[in-house]
Amino acid sequence: MNPYMVIIKLPNELTEEFVLLIPKQRAHIDKLMDEGKVLQYSLAADRSFLWVTVVAESEQKVMGILRSFPLFQFMSPIITELAFHNSVSNELPKLIMN
Repeated sequence: MNPYMVIIKLPNELTEEFVLLIPKQRAHIDKLMDEGKVLQYSLAADRSFLWVTVVAESEQKVMGILRSFPLFQFMSPIITELAFHNSVSNELPKLIMN
């Protein structure tokens, strides 16, 4: 599995259809993060770009993940394979029950 950075240009005008899909998009991203397919998901303050770090076997698999996004029809993605991806987790560590 390889890390990929996806830079997504969002539309200049957010239509009602787009806004109504945002809750589905967020829930889908949460699911993909729980599955370990999406590592990071960031939105620019001006709502013009998304940055998504995806783990997949190939660029084609990344496109498959992106196509599953409820907002995909509004997105213009650029996919770049990363040599490595380091990050600090902002989640609480998983509890291990002994």
